[in-house]
Amino acid sequence: MAKINLRDYYPFYNSDFFVEIPDEIKDALLEAERLEKNYIRRRFYNKAHYSLDADDGIERDILFVSLSPCEIYERKITAEQLRSAIASLPDKQGKRIYAHYILGMSKSDIARAENINEKAIRESIERGLKNMGKLLKKN
Repeated sequence: MAKINLRDYYPFYNSDFFVEIPDEIKDALLEAERLEKNYIRRRFYNKAHYSLDADDGIERDILFVSLSPCEIYERKITAEQLRSAIASLPDKQGKRIYAHYILGMSKSDIARAENINEKAIRESIERGLKNMGKLLKKN
């Protein structure tokens, strides 16, 4: 039998209160305490102690900057212009630019998918971007 102070485990105890418990329960309490300390250490190591998120949306609301109607319209027009510029490119250039910048594929992944050299993909994307720049300057 082990003796523990309940004040160590329950914050509402104002004074020391000792009780005897079986060794198995003492081991379980020590294990729980070790796990809690390890969790706190991991949380601090991964910098998770800065989060304000309590599933009430506070953190999302703070980080989300609402856009004005003018900004929303400008983004919509810009996206339409980019889509039309990509659509006006030759088919291969348009697909490669779309895959790289929109889908986030690396140039080497695109080269492997098309069974060609990565240098050809790089040059194709560069030429496509130059052509898009010319088209967007005209508009």
